[in-house]
Amino acid sequence: MGLGNTDGYTAVLHGCPAMWFPSGVVPAEFGVVPMITLTEQAVSKVDELISAEGDEGLALRVAVRPGGCSGFSYEMFFDTDRATDDMVKTFGSIEVVVDPSSAQLLEGATLDYKDGLQDAGFAIDNPNAQRTCGCGQSFS
Repeated sequence: MGLGNTDGYTAVLHGCPAMWFPSGVVPAEFGVVPMITLTEQAVSKVDELISAEGDEGLALRVAVRPGGCSGFSYEMFFDTDRATDDMVKTFGSIEVVVDPSSAQLLEGATLDYKDGLQDAGFAIDNPNAQRTCGCGQSFS
């Protein structure tokens, strides 16, 4: 059970006394799962895309990989596979799956979907990104 965040550390009650971890690196076995969130627009669009695929067992996998202009890049795809250490969060009927190393880099991030003349498509707002490139797909 998470107790809160103080000066960049998160307290986790696991027996007595509480244990402190640097924020964003609390092991999943302690029940504190850092995770990306989805806006209502993103949930709606992902639901529409999964329905079009015709496989209700699909989940949205969001990952961070080395590469891109700024050091890391985002990867999103539909997936039916789950590793034992994957973190799963449900938004409506959508399951979002994130591996533990990506979850650390996605803590506090938000996935949004915009459908306009400009800025159409999915975008991730990540407070952990110190620098992004012009394409919006990579960060450091």
